[in-house]
Amino acid sequence: MATTYRDRAEAGNALAERLTPLAGRPDVTVLGLVRGGVPVAAAVADRLGTPLDVLVVRKLGVPWAPEVAFGAIGPGGVEVLNEAYAARLDRADVAEVVRRERAEADRRERLYRRDRPPLDLTGRVAVIADDGLATGASARAAVAVARRLGADRVVVAVPVGAPDAYAALADEADEVVCPERPTGFGAVSQYYTDFHEVSDEEVLTALGPAD
Repeated sequence: MATTYRDRAEAGNALAERLTPLAGRPDVTVLGLVRGGVPVAAAVADRLGTPLDVLVVRKLGVPWAPEVAFGAIGPGGVEVLNEAYAARLDRADVAEVVRRERAEADRRERLYRRDRPPLDLTGRVAVIADDGLATGASARAAVAVARRLGADRVVVAVPVGAPDAYAALADEADEVVCPERPTGFGAVSQYYTDFHEVSDEEVLTALGPAD
């Protein structure tokens, strides 16, 4: 039976226990995947004493079943497609989903970065935190973004994930920390008591004032 976390903050604290070798290192940045990963990342960054930032990645959902991802996009034009799904879709449908999600990604990037400079991970260890790993599409896109932004090492940290998504992601990230990988994985929400939708206001509060 997999662990049920009280909320995302508790899940982040559990992850931080497994990331203690990174505590206090000046070359580490913890990145929360927007939006659900930000409270997790905030708890990790607080425990490790490292900077917190956000990474805006949008899942590309099948038009008639949005919860099923056929890929994901991130800043800098990064696009990751699950060809097993994408090949079955009409090209016009794919283009429309990408257009819509790119517009929302751009909106969130403007909102969350505010007066902050563009994210630069040159020479850094990027710890990408999310609240769970279902298909892994968003996390794969996040790894690609972090490498494009210059990260020397990319660590993905999630409290719970599907075993097959974990295995696929382990081939792309330098390290994947995922303490719970239950067989018969369903939805990420099943492993939380409180899994409310994280608001823009919560993200901005976690980030604190812009420098």
